[in-house]
Amino acid sequence: MENKNSILIIDDEKANISALKTLLNADYKIYAAKNGRDGIETAEEFTPDIILLDVIMPDMDGYEVIAELKKSEKTWNIPVIFITGLDNLGDEEKGLNLGAADYIPKPFSPSIVKLRIKNQIDMINQLRTINRISVTDQLTGIKNRRGFDEYMNREWGRTIREKLPISFLILDADNFKNYNDTYGHQQGDIALQTIANILKTSLRRVTDIAARWGGEEFVVLLPNTDKNGIMEVAEKIRSEIEKTPIPLLSGELTVITVSVGVNTLVPAPETELRDFIDKTDEALYTAKRTGKNKVVHVSDV
Repeated sequence: MENKNSILIIDDEKANISALKTLLNADYKIYAAKNGRDGIETAEEFTPDIILLDVIMPDMDGYEVIAELKKSEKTWNIPVIFITGLDNLGDEEKGLNLGAADYIPKPFSPSIVKLRIKNQIDMINQLRTINRISVTDQLTGIKNRRGFDEYMNREWGRTIREKLPISFLILDADNFKNYNDTYGHQQGDIALQTIANILKTSLRRVTDIAARWGGEEFVVLLPNTDKNGIMEVAEKIRSEIEKTPIPLLSGELTVITVSVGVNTLVPAPETELRDFIDKTDEALYTAKRTGKNKVVHVSDV
């Protein structure tokens, strides 16, 4: 079943929440909060697709709520639609200046509310589709270089802040030019898809990601993982690739091997990400130079 988009309603009037839930519940997953502070916490926890926000609330009004939402890394880009009894142009202008996506006066028309929400949801889903395509390697279905770089930069910063280990590997298909020359580029594509599938099935945590780095090179990032952890994963990947038969169009079977360079670090604020990657690449080169089909950690170079 297709996942529903989600909406958070922040309103101090129980009747308003009930009316909006009745109107929207069939099409969306609904969260609700009865005051601004609870609304912010709910938004942080569930990151809904849209927030419907009342302006006039005790303790913390809607303008203060949206200002706080826009400060948070988790919630700053969630579209906020004000639904409020304030109907003068100055109030609407203030809300839009604070970053609101839309402004619906009360009493609201149910059909208008549904249409305006649908328009926002359609835009969100279209942007997500475009973004997903832009960060996905079309041949293998895993992340491409751009998608990986975005994720790597975020995790690198988090790792520094939280003083955690981070592990990274680069693998390269051995003798891939000869494989392509012998069996053809279409068969080479099948070999790359096979490697990508093994990478996907070898990673267990949602925070671990694999990507096609370019050509016949792939990378894997394992946040909060020490040397023993990454070496175990790297060796599992290398072994699975070596023993997985790759069918030819003729029905015959081929195999391919990979060389792997591995690095682990608890980075300091002054540590350069580029150096971390370059050292991993050196470990890969050592694996290639010393016989291929092996895993080499930076500490062993």
